[in-house]
Amino acid sequence: DKLKNLLELIPEHDLPEDLKSKHCKRCVVVGSGGILHGSELGHLLNQFDIVIRLNDAPVQGYRDHVGNKTTIRMTYPEGAPLSEHEYPPASLFVAVLFKSVDFNWLQAMVKNETL
Repeated sequence: DKLKNLLELIPEHDLPEDLKSKHCKRCVVVGSGGILHGSELGHLLNQFDIVIRLNDAPVQGYRDHVGNKTTIRMTYPEGAPLSEHEYPPASLFVAVLFKSVDFNWLQAMVKNETL
């Protein structure tokens, strides 16, 4: 019921048209564990059609290693960027709701309420 009520508050809860129409021929998921540090694979990662980044791992300052393309950023609410300037305009942010408190976070964001 909580999820149903939240979805009714959100004007659009589907993928943006540009992502729906995209054919995902080559996708890569980039984690936040730091294993790419020193790899200098950034140019290769940027060549994928879809780049999905997990959590709030930094890109700036590490572009040579992790690339700078982000199609989708997936994280729990506590890993969500705090400033609107941290959301790249050409990427989709996906909040992974898992715990009850995550649904409270989403409701506060949608209603512009203080947590």
